[in-house]
Amino acid sequence: MDHVVTAQGLGRRFGQRWAVARLDLVVGADERLLIIGPNGCGKTTLLRMIATLLRPTQGLVDVVPGSANPRPFIGFMGHTPGIYEDLSATENLRVFSRVAGIPPGNIETILSTVGLDGRSEPVSQYSAGMRRRLALAHLLQAKPTLALLDEPFAQMDPGGIAEVSRAIRALPGAVVIASHQVHHAAPLCTRAILMDEGQIRWTGSAEKAEAAWRALHRERGEL
Repeated sequence: MDHVVTAQGLGRRFGQRWAVARLDLVVGADERLLIIGPNGCGKTTLLRMIATLLRPTQGLVDVVPGSANPRPFIGFMGHTPGIYEDLSATENLRVFSRVAGIPPGNIETILSTVGLDGRSEPVSQYSAGMRRRLALAHLLQAKPTLALLDEPFAQMDPGGIAEVSRAIRALPGAVVIASHQVHHAAPLCTRAILMDEGQIRWTGSAEKAEAAWRALHRERGEL
């Protein structure tokens, strides 16, 4: 399998507004792709369509070709991670593995990767950043063919950003990151696309993503 995502003419409309419009995209099987763009440009909508959580209004998206049901091969970390508030991080991963029907793996090692090892308190006492790190620990446990991360660095201090960056590097398969924090996300990726008004305005190497982002801001009169 050379590609895990192939989108052709992909679009999604909410009322009269096209959040994503006539978008073509291919993601390689081992690629690390960064999606950048201003608020409302369609990043989250695109990720949710790829994750099969949102039905396209137009076009096609083929995810994990050859699988009758791609969802077991997809790991999605959205803005509100689904975790059990009354359980500890270790207990959460045990439950995740049972629900997903996967081996639990070395839970302590996984939690160490995201900086949550040795913690016994319930997740209800976690900060927002710690909750996102726990959600990422579940992706490390599940080892998806395709991991989709929506703003993985949101609400994190420098220590949390370092832990998340290390965990993202440890993810197997293809990884797609949508993020405003280009300077943190770009070093983790090989290619980047810049979205604006639901379409891809630029594509290139991840190391040039911040320059493309600044150029768009200048064009919009925001710099």
